[in-house]
Amino acid sequence: MGLKFALCGSRIPATLVHGNRPLSHMKMPIPVSGKFPASTIRVVLPGGETRVCDPSATVGEMLPGPVAANGMPYLGALVNNDICSLSFPLQVNCTLEFLTFADRYGTSIYRRSLAFLLAKAVRDLMPDCRFAVEHSIGNGYYCSFSECGESGIGAAGIREDQIAAIEAHMRGLVRGDIPLERRQIGFVEACQMLEANRQTDKLNLLRYRNPPRIVLFSCEDFSDLGHDVLAPSTGVLEHFRLLAYPPGLVVQFPEWSDGQVRFAPFHRQPHLQKIFEEHKQWGTVIGIRSIADLNQTVAEQRIAPIIQMCEVQQDKKLSQIADQIAHSESAPRFVLVAGPSSSGKTTFSKRLELHLRVNGLNAVRIEVDNYFCDRSQTPVDSNHQLDFEHIEAVDLVMLNAHLRALEDGQEVDLPTFNFKQGIKEFRGERLKLEAGQVVILEGIHCLNPRLTEHVAEEHKFKVYVSALTQLMLDHNNLISTTDLRLLRRMVRDYRTRGKSALTTLQMWPAVRAGEQRWIFPYQQEADAAFNSALAFEPAVLKTYVRPLLSEVKPYDREYADARRLLAFLELVNSCPAEHVPPISLLREFIGGSAFE
Repeated sequence: MGLKFALCGSRIPATLVHGNRPLSHMKMPIPVSGKFPASTIRVVLPGGETRVCDPSATVGEMLPGPVAANGMPYLGALVNNDICSLSFPLQVNCTLEFLTFADRYGTSIYRRSLAFLLAKAVRDLMPDCRFAVEHSIGNGYYCSFSECGESGIGAAGIREDQIAAIEAHMRGLVRGDIPLERRQIGFVEACQMLEANRQTDKLNLLRYRNPPRIVLFSCEDFSDLGHDVLAPSTGVLEHFRLLAYPPGLVVQFPEWSDGQVRFAPFHRQPHLQKIFEEHKQWGTVIGIRSIADLNQTVAEQRIAPIIQMCEVQQDKKLSQIADQIAHSESAPRFVLVAGPSSSGKTTFSKRLELHLRVNGLNAVRIEVDNYFCDRSQTPVDSNHQLDFEHIEAVDLVMLNAHLRALEDGQEVDLPTFNFKQGIKEFRGERLKLEAGQVVILEGIHCLNPRLTEHVAEEHKFKVYVSALTQLMLDHNNLISTTDLRLLRRMVRDYRTRGKSALTTLQMWPAVRAGEQRWIFPYQQEADAAFNSALAFEPAVLKTYVRPLLSEVKPYDREYADARRLLAFLELVNSCPAEHVPPISLLREFIGGSAFE
């Protein structure tokens, strides 16, 4: 779909459309042309003030003061809804919105900048050590250190005195308020610099790219590829903690709450850490630990056997969970499957059903979504919108009554939720458990004790499903597991519900808030955990999601998210889906599943 309009001054006819959306919905002010010299840039500031500046002016020159009204330092800005650094040159007419740590986008800048600062501190103190920012954990990033004799890091990992030294050095860099300089250099110069600094992980990431210029961020003699925007200087990064998490450490991020910066209690998550370690080992087995590794595998046409190995590995894990259920001394009657959005719970449950039957257990599936309250009884959130993530969006009374009846050997009339009309319907689907039969109950709240509070605890077996990738961009830059789930969700929403990427992006913050409140606090309740991430999936998803994201435009508030995801996909070599088998969990999102 192309842009079907022409700009005439500052007025856009409401009848003209972009795709299927009238352009009259655009809320971005467009400075009227003709009132100022053609060589000047018109900038609309927060509050509506228009300022005229020279094309050489930067975002930072437009700041209203040294700090924002909330007392927080400025970290960056939205320029026509695109995240930019304060040193970004204002070369076109635009609107500006300044970002601090209190903003969602500002928080992302702060976290990436802290990871950069940590990487520099490690390079300064332990230049021979292989350091990696591996994955999110709680409200921080888990970081690993490979064995390196000169730095004194052995098989047991980094010591607490070494962590203290790194933190002290970071705080010294913060006090120094050293600029984090964004600059562009030629491709050849960038490759030479990365090679000289032995940053082969970043050099390999450029193997299948050939832009004429490369963006770098530098702090003193330390440089990194500019995957995302960073803060203007080290001086604004004063809030952080380093926590020992053997064999590595966790850099903990602050939170903005009630107008203050706070640190939430950090809780260890052994289930998730074990999943990440297993998946990292698996990445080593198949030779794919980074996007550069994946790109090489795709380019050399070796992806087909890798896909087969990944699918077999997941099937093996499914088999182990089914064996665990079948041989459990408590003989559970209910297998509760929970996980965040787009983790693949549905396909997991259907494949688990087959594995249980192989073990001689006749399994039947019940989806919690069919027990939604009628729309008129659905809770609302603080914005007075229907809150479908809330546990009380489920008819807990009916669900528990049915589960208890099934447990007692009675027959129940199962509901089917009519999502168009927002009501439960009863279509004559009746269920009575036979001897040895197992119910697989699937839903986001299944690990929350309230959901099944009237079922005997010994009759439950709980499984947590999530997509926790072990892939990294490079050693200092991780790939968000949340972003991979978001890409999955976009593809499925468009394919099955006709929803645009913009619509999915608009509702994603509410989904994430629901996960933080209703899912993640209960993940440690699980008896087993399943990682649904597949090492090859970014290469397959790229073909499906890239055109969807390209429809999100600069006048859309979510443009910054679309640009960030597109920038990530630009680093990935695409792979056709023809080698993905019909039983693959990924087929739940891209289509062609044997379980549809």
